[in-house]
Amino acid sequence: MSLLDYFRSNKKQNTAQLAKERLQIIVAHERTSRGGPDYLPQLKQDILDVIRKYVSIDPEKVTVQMDKKSDELSVLELNITFDDKK
Repeated sequence: MSLLDYFRSNKKQNTAQLAKERLQIIVAHERTSRGGPDYLPQLKQDILDVIRKYVSIDPEKVTVQMDKKSDELSVLELNITFDDKK
């Protein structure tokens, strides 16, 4: 019986670790979206619309992040992964 318990407990630990990692991702995403300015989603959409005029991009491969460095300085970071196809 102890051999079966070993396999069962290992599976639970893997599931728990996976759930923990997913929760950390969700919490991090919520923190970044909650702390951002109200205009950020529209700004992201406007920038992507301009880029789409020239290059085909996959919306799933776009990340936008705004970091507040100080009271006077904020940094907007836009990362787009382009396909190698031409």
